[in-house]
Amino acid sequence: MKVLVTGASGLLGRAVAARVLAAGHEVRTFQRSPSTVPGVEDLRGSMTVAADVERAVDGVEAVVHLAAKVSLAGDPADFERVNVGGTERLVAAAAREGVARFVQVSSPSVAHSGSSIVGDGALPADPVHARGDYARTKAQAELLALAADGDAMRVVAVRPHLVWGPGDTQLVARIVARARASRLPLLDGGRALIDTTYVDNAASAIAAALERAADDAVHGNAYVVTNGEPRPVAEMLAGICAASGAPVPRWSVPAGLARAAGGAVEAVWRVRPGQDEPPMTRFLAEQLSTAHWFDQRRTRADLRWTPEVTIDEGLARLRAAGARGG
Repeated sequence: MKVLVTGASGLLGRAVAARVLAAGHEVRTFQRSPSTVPGVEDLRGSMTVAADVERAVDGVEAVVHLAAKVSLAGDPADFERVNVGGTERLVAAAAREGVARFVQVSSPSVAHSGSSIVGDGALPADPVHARGDYARTKAQAELLALAADGDAMRVVAVRPHLVWGPGDTQLVARIVARARASRLPLLDGGRALIDTTYVDNAASAIAAALERAADDAVHGNAYVVTNGEPRPVAEMLAGICAASGAPVPRWSVPAGLARAAGGAVEAVWRVRPGQDEPPMTRFLAEQLSTAHWFDQRRTRADLRWTPEVTIDEGLARLRAAGARGG
């Protein structure tokens, strides 16, 4: 198949493009900056420009859509334009082109309302109760994509949870930067149990969804993807910091206080946004203080997929990459 992968300049997008290419497919990548993935047709453009999107889908048979605005803060209109408008534009263009398979890369946050998630599967995306502009617009985008599922175009949504690995400029880089600046507290001691996903596992799951999208038992569904190794927040943060040469966070604050502080910071940020992301938000406080781990049995059975890299092996690879300066 000729496969379009959007958002391939990011950590996960690059890994997905490389994985799909290695499976024997022809790959075109589409994003604002070069993907740097060897062997692909690299197309630059914006999800907000209709002509760019039409050019991206021209001649492709399948789409894997990762491009999104990912941030803890920002203008709500920007999230709407990229995450909702971009997805709507891409789905419509793919349908007109006769694309047969469409994998929407989503997030478990689309079904997170702030309370703990303990062993759930992929609950319905809920834009009304999703926390923050990113989660809200990703929920809308997932619903848009799945609404297009049918005999002509088989659509699957995949929700990788907290993806990390060497070269990560999102989760790992933020954790390390906050730890080095002494801005990474443990909320309620970091006892909450969470799932994460090593990048190679997330990429292989998305590639598996692409292969399985035509199956009647698979298309039209959403799947949460994780390593399936829940660990306490404190242990996971300590592992990432130690592997990256950053100080391990040891000071704790009450989760309720952090949530209140996050709400206050958000209010100030809306009026006077800073150069960086806010030091705390309500969403971040909830993510650091509530359990969120998922039942992976349906994901693994339907996608015929299992993780390849354990968390411990992933941390070893993160440490090795840091030692090499990568």
